[in-house]
Amino acid sequence: MAESNERNVVVQYLEDGGWMMYVILAASIVGLIVFLERSFDLYVMKRLNAKVFVAKIITNLEHKHFRQALDECQRKTKHPLVTVMKAGLLRANRREKEIERAMEDQLLSALPALQKRIALMALLANIATLLGLLGTIFGLISAFTSVSAASAAERQTALASGISQAMYTTAFGISVAVPLLFFHHILSKRMESIILQVEGGAVSLMVALTGVAREGSKGPSAS
Repeated sequence: MAESNERNVVVQYLEDGGWMMYVILAASIVGLIVFLERSFDLYVMKRLNAKVFVAKIITNLEHKHFRQALDECQRKTKHPLVTVMKAGLLRANRREKEIERAMEDQLLSALPALQKRIALMALLANIATLLGLLGTIFGLISAFTSVSAASAAERQTALASGISQAMYTTAFGISVAVPLLFFHHILSKRMESIILQVEGGAVSLMVALTGVAREGSKGPSAS
């Protein structure tokens, strides 16, 4: 019984705000779906203990175990650090600039997958806010129109009721926009963290390869 009453309250709230409430609701549903999909990709599919992974690569290189270092890059993860490190290791016996270019190219090719649909969260938040304001304007226009047709005794009541209903869309739009902006912040921070991990790993790899080269190693062919 209580659940039925709560459902009726929600439906009544949406109906009181007018058709724009359903457009905002659709934007919130799309935003939630995008957030869940991006979270799964960035936090689950790209999960990796970057420090441990890089440490294993560097340790193998220090002992001139290039094959073992490459084997570490066969992990079942979509974290771009793995492919970037692999690109550098495959060119370990080449010039530094070639190694750097290969890793940079690999990172650049991975960026679109990292950034995919994250900006959409901020866009949906802005859309929800603007739709809320637009719905309020439409509601006020409708309220003043109905007041002009009402009798003198009914005008005050009709105006108060119309303005109250018109405010629903602004409140709902902001209520949707705030979580979406928060979701956008979470995903953006995760993306930045992954990029920093990749850049840090690439620098560590270059330092290690430079050290091996100075010791006279010939790269993977020496293993």
